[in-house]
Amino acid sequence: MALQLARRPFTTAEYHRMVEAGILTEDDRVELLDGEIIQMAAIGPRHAACVDRLAELLNNKVSRLAIVRVQNPIQLGEYSEPQPDICLVKRRADFYTQDHPVPEDVWIAIEVADATVESDRQVKLSAYARAGIAEAWLVDLTSDRIEIHTQPASGIYQEVRFVLRGQKLVSTSMPKLKLRADDILG
Repeated sequence: MALQLARRPFTTAEYHRMVEAGILTEDDRVELLDGEIIQMAAIGPRHAACVDRLAELLNNKVSRLAIVRVQNPIQLGEYSEPQPDICLVKRRADFYTQDHPVPEDVWIAIEVADATVESDRQVKLSAYARAGIAEAWLVDLTSDRIEIHTQPASGIYQEVRFVLRGQKLVSTSMPKLKLRADDILG
């Protein structure tokens, strides 16, 4: 017989109180997903370079329409506050000083992955879909491709497109956003 332990999920308010109390620090590489505090993987050089390259490309393309957030939190609800590698959010004059962006503020959430491809696809992209974020990208450095996930319904993205080297990526949420896969993948 398997033993089932009762789990109690943490809310985002409790998560923030842990930081205020010093239980967690801003230097801890953790995020809140579905009420659980998850340790984030270490960032390797290729991952870091891809995030930096993508942030620069996106700032050049969408700076008038969106704020490009790099590894900053978004609040998906009462129990989730992930930190996408890149997130394009609606421009606000206060730059979200009082609160983190919520799903309605998000144009595109982007995860860059090498060692964490499967967990990013199954856990983080699922969380984005359940929250109703219209578009999420998974830059898969191990397969050298970009996955574009769109049309969230019933907690999953209904459409997934693959963009390979030599191809162009066109966002469905921001149709004027066009990038070359090679420019993202390096």
